[in-house]
Amino acid sequence: MSAKNLDKKNRWRNVIVSFRVSPEESEDLNRRVKLSGLNKQDYIIKRLSERDIIVQGNPRVFKALRNQMTEILTELRRIERCSEISDEFLDILEIVARTYNGLECDNNDK
Repeated sequence: MSAKNLDKKNRWRNVIVSFRVSPEESEDLNRRVKLSGLNKQDYIIKRLSERDIIVQGNPRVFKALRNQMTEILTELRRIERCSEISDEFLDILEIVARTYNGLECDNNDK
């Protein structure tokens, strides 16, 4: 086995777990993974084990947040009445807001 299969606690990761999701669930999962800054495997393991996901700001996370905020702005411009807001849209809006609020910043940025 290669060192590539060892996790941070020196455990072999050689068991494959897979499951099916709908296209919408896949899109939602991929969006959440991008906003977390983690890879999909680490994100799913943390969520399944009910551990908090702490987002560390990096260029990839900021790009994902910027892109998501662009989509949110486009959707908000499209919406005329509050009753048109979907639950999925509100979920993503909440995730983005929590991510922005929870990003750890440099002491120089304070």
